[in-house]
Order: sequence, then C-alpha cells, then structure tokens
Amino acid sequence: MKKIALLAIACLPVLAFAQDNKYVLQGTVNASYNAPAKVYLEYRLKGKMVTDSVTLSNGKFRFEGTTPTADPINVFLVLNAKGTGPKTSDYKSLYLEKGTIVLTSPDSLNNAKITGTKTNNDNAEYDLAMKPINDAYDALEKQQNAQKSDSAEKANNKTEKAIEAQEAALNKKFIQDHSDSYLSLNVLENYAYGADYVDIAPLFNGLSPAIQGTEAGKKFAERLPKLRAVALGATAPEFAEADTSGKIVSLSSFRGKYVLVDFWASWCGPCRHENPNVVKAFNQYKEKNFTIIGVSLDRPGAKDKWLAAIHKDGLTWTHVSDLKFWDSKTAGLYAVRGIPQNFLLDPNGKIIAKNLRGDDLENKLEELFGKI
Repeated sequence: MKKIALLAIACLPVLAFAQDNKYVLQGTVNASYNAPAKVYLEYRLKGKMVTDSVTLSNGKFRFEGTTPTADPINVFLVLNAKGTGPKTSDYKSLYLEKGTIVLTSPDSLNNAKITGTKTNNDNAEYDLAMKPINDAYDALEKQQNAQKSDSAEKANNKTEKAIEAQEAALNKKFIQDHSDSYLSLNVLENYAYGADYVDIAPLFNGLSPAIQGTEAGKKFAERLPKLRAVALGATAPEFAEADTSGKIVSLSSFRGKYVLVDFWASWCGPCRHENPNVVKAFNQYKEKNFTIIGVSLDRPGAKDKWLAAIHKDGLTWTHVSDLKFWDSKTAGLYAVRGIPQNFLLDPNGKIIAKNLRGDDLENKLEELFGKI
C-alpha cells in the first residue's frame, strides 16, 4: 500500500480491506480429538513461513481473521494429535480467501472435503477431474520402480507422454470453462510449463478482467512478453554467465552450432533422473555440430554441490550459473518456472524445439543429423 500523509484518509482503505477480506475456516474431524491435539495453519508469505494453530475440541476447530493477501492464498492445514507442531503426514491443502470455508472429514485431514468458497469449490472440481490422471501417474511410478530395463524405460516414457498430453488437454479445457476462477491462473501456470506462447496467450486473454486484475494475474501478464521472446521460431535471448571456473560465457559464442540450453539444478530430482538421457544424446551427436550449455538454478553458496553433480552425472559440456536459485537471471529471462526445462536452438540462435525429455531429444537430433 502507498504511504499517505493524511492518516485519517489512510485508515479508510485499511478498514475497508479488513471488512471485505474476513474469513472463517472451520472444520470437523474425528470427535475423539481433544487437547493437546492441534490443527496448524501454514502458508508462505514474502519468503517466510507463517504458522497459526488452534486446539481441537471434540474434533472441531475454527480459525478466523483477515486474509493475508488480496488474492486467494494456498495454505496447508496440519493435524497433530500431540500438539507438538506441524510436522505430521496428516495435512490438507486449500485456498484461504474471503468467506466461510468448511472442512469435513470422518477421520483425518487427508480425507477431508473443502467447501464454502468459490476457489475451494473450483479446486474440488479440478481435483476430481484430475484423479484419473494422478492415478495413472501413480501406476506409472510403480511400473518404473519395478522395471529398470532399457525397453521398459522406453515403454514408460511413451506412457508418460500420453498421460502428460491428457493432463494438458484437461488443463486447457478447465481454463476455458472457468474463465472467472482464480484457480484457472494456477492451472495456467502448470499448463504453461509444457506449452508455447501461441497456446498460452489466448488462454490468459480469455480469463475475465477480474481474474486478470488480481496480483497473480498482473504478474502473469508481465511474463507474457518473456514467454513470447522464447516462443518457437524466436531468436533465443542473449545471456552471459560465469562457468564453473568463473569465466563469463555468452550464448552468442555458440552461434553456428545447434545448442541445447538446459535448465537444471543439483537439488532437482527430476533433473538428475533426466541427465542420463541428455548425456546419451550429447555423446551421440557432439561431433555433429551439436553442443549443450547447462544453466543451473543451484542455491547461493552451493557451488560445491553444483560441481559435484556435474561430475557425478558425467555432464561433460559447458555449465554456467549465477547461483541465485529461483532468482537466476537467465531463468527469469527465459520465463523458466519449473525444471528440468530446455530449449533447442539452430545455428542462427532460433528456438526450434522445447522441453525435449526422454527419447524426444535423441529423436529430434536424429531428425536433424540422421541416425547414428
């Protein structure tokens, strides 16, 4: 809020905000829960974790107050029968927003239903629609853990791509059918990870003015020019970062080659799982005018972990990082909000493919250079 010299005037919008953004969050779980059992309310605000708690009485609890943000905010409720802190596996995610939010469950928070406000009602609808897809992912994970052969890996990759396509189609339809839902912004964030600007922009522009006008909506609108700058067919934005020895390396120094700009981090499990595929493709095509520049989102002070991961995973190409985690300048330039993520550039620096995972990278390079 802007600072206003006249205190009496400044108080008016504050009071209006407090009146307009009051919430009640109440719930019922197993009636046997009494003190010292507590339910904890947790959320992250401006980089810090905020925690509140109430004691259960006959399985009932109630929080009330003013929402910490003008937008709905994703929060977690955690139940601890001993009241010793929010460190148990019994939890539920929901959206804290203006109005009365009601949680009901015969036993645990895990099995609770959330009703009462628009975003939570929309979220319940979305979760129900996503259940078959989440079940498919769970089944795939079991299959991946049970079978480790190359043939099984290829079959699992094919299955994963099919599930991802179903998820993308569901997300797109949900956004189109719920143009006045705040949840559609969150779904759009997920959809944008694997989509291109030409698909993303119309979905955002189709949202209602009210949703576009939220803080999250304004931030997404600010990202659209960056998404357009890294759309298929665009010239990849120039960047220059320090490599593992501290030498500044620019993207433009790779002109004349096909280049994979690969965003990853040592702490990222999916990235480390994907690295063998990238290594295989690099070793097959590195003599065919193809190279990679790895851009790490490792944390400040974690250079040793970054270097150790490069060595352990056998990543023998150029690596750069400013070691600023999600504040990575290059990640911001490329509108990267999730990793692993990559961009394949042609010798002129034009983006010709994105998010090539599993066999996709090898197949694309085979298309460009022929089978090896």
